[in-house]
Amino acid sequence: MARLGHALLGLFAGVGLFAGGGSNDLLEPSYAQAKQEGAVLMATQTPMVYDFTLNDIDGKPVSLDQFRGKVLLLVNTASFCGNTPQYADLEKMYEQYREKGFEILAFPANNFGQQEPGTNEEIKTFCHTKYSLSFPLFSKISVKGDDKHPLYRYLTEQSPFPGEVEWNFQKYLIDRSGKIIARYHHRTKPSAPEVVQDVERVLAAR
Repeated sequence: MARLGHALLGLFAGVGLFAGGGSNDLLEPSYAQAKQEGAVLMATQTPMVYDFTLNDIDGKPVSLDQFRGKVLLLVNTASFCGNTPQYADLEKMYEQYREKGFEILAFPANNFGQQEPGTNEEIKTFCHTKYSLSFPLFSKISVKGDDKHPLYRYLTEQSPFPGEVEWNFQKYLIDRSGKIIARYHHRTKPSAPEVVQDVERVLAAR
């Protein structure tokens, strides 16, 4: 048994010499591996809405982190859709609740029926001229398909309400902590009782 113990001790010493000699050299690969695994874990954690940055309608980058602590309604929009008149309801809702910490974020998209074909400048002119929008309007993105924007990849694949966006003016309600608490059908108007009740309830929560 003593000879076996000495043999094993010699084997471990040999391994140490082969690896570089010192105990730190033996520990270093494990530390590097743990560090790498930690980086992978961080990269695979579910994001939040605040993690995304998009260009506004004028092409300037906007971090959604600036809306932290507010109640958000995210809407994919289009200028030539049967649902486009919802812009008026959205603006009315925004004017009613903005002082309480409510924001509407509109993301024009041309994914459905080619109903948002214009440039960002044309979209901006249409929205501000016809509906006098005052809530944040972002540059045109894709909300479906291979070129889906990362924000909508998160909303449709990793949020508590997964599933593809079906049409223009689908809506997501997000509370002050960044939690997605509701998704509304594209034909559900912002003035619908269930939307108004949810918005008021979340605004009242602290």
